[in-house]
Amino acid sequence: MGYQFIQKEVQDGLATITLNREPLNVLNIAMMKEINLALDSLKEESFKILLFKAAGKAFSAGVDVGEHLGDQVNEMIEVFHGIFRRLDRIPALSVASVQGAALGGGCELALYCDLVIASEKAKFGQPEIQVGVFPPIAALILPRLIGRKKALELVLSGELISAQEALTLGLINKVVPPESLEGELQKFLGKFSGLSGLVLALTKKAFLAGLVDPADQGLLAIEKIYLQEMMKTHDAEEGLKAFLEKRKPVWQEK
Repeated sequence: MGYQFIQKEVQDGLATITLNREPLNVLNIAMMKEINLALDSLKEESFKILLFKAAGKAFSAGVDVGEHLGDQVNEMIEVFHGIFRRLDRIPALSVASVQGAALGGGCELALYCDLVIASEKAKFGQPEIQVGVFPPIAALILPRLIGRKKALELVLSGELISAQEALTLGLINKVVPPESLEGELQKFLGKFSGLSGLVLALTKKAFLAGLVDPADQGLLAIEKIYLQEMMKTHDAEEGLKAFLEKRKPVWQEK
């Protein structure tokens, strides 16, 4: 099928989904539905590695704030989290190639992949707290990736970090000069492409089994707090509206 906001290609054991909503690849509901359709269609395909990459200067500046208000937020969360639930069901190794900013939902998408290679120009961060909400997927995975203290600091402050700091923290696997990203990506993928796809998938499965971590239950609990508690507060609505109206939010602590 044809896609408007993404590109999908499967060739030589590599399935590639390219975010293609320039300039910033902001994830609106329509684009996320396309990602879910592409992931669903991969069930019929044979591949060893799933690669997420992006066109333009940013990997993704995150989820569309304009579709996050009122009744739309329930659909937004369902469709967005559908991406991660589908990724959980894909046995193949997933890799993200990050050439620029990966913020908010874009950061969550990149970091949810099994392995990440990034340009020195890449930036990572979860700025949601600054508009009065929190990032559910980051709340789920960051403490599992880097430990509670730094994970909590990143989510509570909303600050952005460089690719080098993300590497130091263990959030990503490799940082390369921007002009070398494509060549280094091919070398990086080459470490795995000559191996048995079945054995790669079983090894990944064993890693996750060894964690004995009911992450799916964690996400359900996080979603409940997000939709039934936080999104019903004045401050969440105020933060999102202030962002859209390009003004400073006035918090009322209610």
